[in-house]
Amino acid sequence: MKGEPFSWLNSSARGESTPAHLQDKKQEKKGSDSVQAVWNWITIRLSEITLPKPIEFIDIVQILLIAYFVYHLIRWVQNTKAYTLLKGILVILAFFAIASIFQMQTFLYLLGALGGVALTALVIIFQPELRRAVEQLGEKTPLASITLPGSSEKEERFSDKTVNELVRASFEMGKVKTGALIVIERNITLEEFEKTGIEVDGILSSQLLINIFEHNTPLHDGAVIVRGDRIVSATCYLPLSDNMTLSKDLGTRHRAGVGVSEATDSFTIIVSEETGNVSYAMGGELTKGVTPTELREHLHLLQDLPHKQDGEDGKGKRWIRRRKKERAGES
Repeated sequence: MKGEPFSWLNSSARGESTPAHLQDKKQEKKGSDSVQAVWNWITIRLSEITLPKPIEFIDIVQILLIAYFVYHLIRWVQNTKAYTLLKGILVILAFFAIASIFQMQTFLYLLGALGGVALTALVIIFQPELRRAVEQLGEKTPLASITLPGSSEKEERFSDKTVNELVRASFEMGKVKTGALIVIERNITLEEFEKTGIEVDGILSSQLLINIFEHNTPLHDGAVIVRGDRIVSATCYLPLSDNMTLSKDLGTRHRAGVGVSEATDSFTIIVSEETGNVSYAMGGELTKGVTPTELREHLHLLQDLPHKQDGEDGKGKRWIRRRKKERAGES
């Protein structure tokens, strides 16, 4: 063994250890191969990177157009019932994300199976809003609807004079048992119902309201829609409420008033043709037999309610209750 050449090969074959200098050479070779592989990978990835081309005029135009459409999409969603539906969809997406993180296979399977019909369901759910958006796109010029935030919010609020005229007209019609249905627009637009009636576009006054709802007049049947200090439309058709808890004694006028308050955030004044009582509906709730002071107080609370803060019925109601307590404490 001592004088045999290449004795280390025989020893390796017999399971004996390799000399240290040969092991070092193998490790150095492996290390150099690893570095070379990493370098090759970096070189390939760098070659795949392409620098962006210089910004041209057409790129600026595309950015402005996308910003314009996104801006109007956000405004459209905020001013319709789609905003509430969109929040529900976001809750479903958040639940889907949680199920993916925790690997809830059963829920993921069910959500995946329902995903195929999700787009069709969205089109059906948002069909009225989508149709209205397309109609508005054809009716308005692109620059006509551009408004700065907060530029016209105060103009949409009704004045103290309008409050007094509404209260006076409601209770004068109640004295003679003239039925009336007055819908006051707030944040969610009522254009869908406005188009079902006859355009008026007149300054609101108690005399005009009384003449509209007078018996045997062409405009007495249906609802009046109020926007700001103007009566925009009369003889409008409203959706009836499906609430089974409403009293069976209530007629179509009251159910229509509650129905439009369920579909939108509007405030509806209802004058009963049978009893002459004045009621109001808001957020799907009907308050019957109010006094002039109560109606005026509630209108003033709506008038003072911060714009766009009352988009959700719950927040608006809590704010109104808080303001009622503050005013009661002051008195």
